[in-house]
Amino acid sequence: MNRLQNCDPIHELIPEPQLEVEQGQVHSSQSLGVSHSLFAPLHYEPNYAYPLIVWLHGPGDNEGQLSRVMPLISMRNYVAVAPRGTLQERAPESRQCTYRWSEDPHHLQQAEERIFDCIDIAQQKYHIEKDRVFLAGFREGGTMSFRLGLKYPEQFAGVISIGGPFPTGQNPLFNLDRARQLPLLIAHGSESECYSVDRVCSDLRLFHSGGMKVTVRQYPCGDEITTTMLSDIDAWAMELVTGIHPTPNQQPCFRLDELN
Repeated sequence: MNRLQNCDPIHELIPEPQLEVEQGQVHSSQSLGVSHSLFAPLHYEPNYAYPLIVWLHGPGDNEGQLSRVMPLISMRNYVAVAPRGTLQERAPESRQCTYRWSEDPHHLQQAEERIFDCIDIAQQKYHIEKDRVFLAGFREGGTMSFRLGLKYPEQFAGVISIGGPFPTGQNPLFNLDRARQLPLLIAHGSESECYSVDRVCSDLRLFHSGGMKVTVRQYPCGDEITTTMLSDIDAWAMELVTGIHPTPNQQPCFRLDELN
């Protein structure tokens, strides 16, 4: 099985087109000075307040990762938005670049501003239920989701991390009393080299000692996203939205590029 491949890197010297979002599709744009991708569900109903997924891409990628994950989470249940990471990386001997989420204090502040700006952009364009905003991310995007969700727990309905360890430094649990009520989902690959089983167990001990609400699900893969992970994200989030416990996922697990 192959791993989820990075999307085509964006050429830094070519300005992004200003594109309108179509229902059921993802388009990239730049509003409020923030490069982002925005997803609208199929058969968007303006009178219904949709949950919002804020997707933080993994390293060596960009906001375009949203176009690959949302169709496999759900085409109908959510509006979604993805900001671009804070640190640009240029491939060797190439004019192309990708992005990542840096833990440098300056970049942490920049990430916070970009994420909340993107939430504002989605709320201005679509009817969003303000109490149903989920932070989700892959690897260091998942770590950033933890950091921001625990800092502002009242702003989010839940945090989802795929292969992203709990953050260290900058006192991520300073707001623990309020963060205890924030639901957390960790999706972990049993063969991961970036987020080992020992590290997961260490994080779990920390969560349990802090009295936090955490669900951990392990999958037979390494450092990648699988279709089953994304389907389970939908089930977990919609259970929080509706209060209805879903039927367990019985679908086979694929890594995304196996479906191409």
